[in-house]
Amino acid sequence: MVSLLDPNAIAAGTDSLGVGAGDAPPGTYALLFELSETSEIAVGALGAATFPAGAYAYLGSAFGSNGLGRVARHRRVAAGEHGVRHWHVDYLGGHPNTSLRAVVAAPHADVECDAAAALNAGDSPLAGFGASDCDCEAHLARRTEYEKLRSAVLRYFEGK
Repeated sequence: MVSLLDPNAIAAGTDSLGVGAGDAPPGTYALLFELSETSEIAVGALGAATFPAGAYAYLGSAFGSNGLGRVARHRRVAAGEHGVRHWHVDYLGGHPNTSLRAVVAAPHADVECDAAAALNAGDSPLAGFGASDCDCEAHLARRTEYEKLRSAVLRYFEGK
């Protein structure tokens, strides 16, 4: 069953999956960002790229201890509460022109690469973004409008 999580609820520890409370199941997630203006962003070893203004969905998975609890860390980076950039998404999420609007999660579903392909993440502004441990072109999907991206992500995740 797909869950749409509010970053504020994660911060408060009141989200429906227990992400913020530290009691989350494993699964696949999409972080939904909005970039307010075209920005040059340096992404670790991948280098810098121009990210056009618009909406972005980063597709990830978390099957280790605390599962989807990893999302809480990404939320802290996006909120400016944690400055360490460990994953590619931390560079986008931690950029001052980026806001984390929502998180879509599919508990117990292992569909990270399938979701990236279904959402055309190969059209990412930076080849290899989020895909250092697989053969995908990237794990970052983009649309010009946030609502269109949100709808596409929810449609894909439903029933997963």
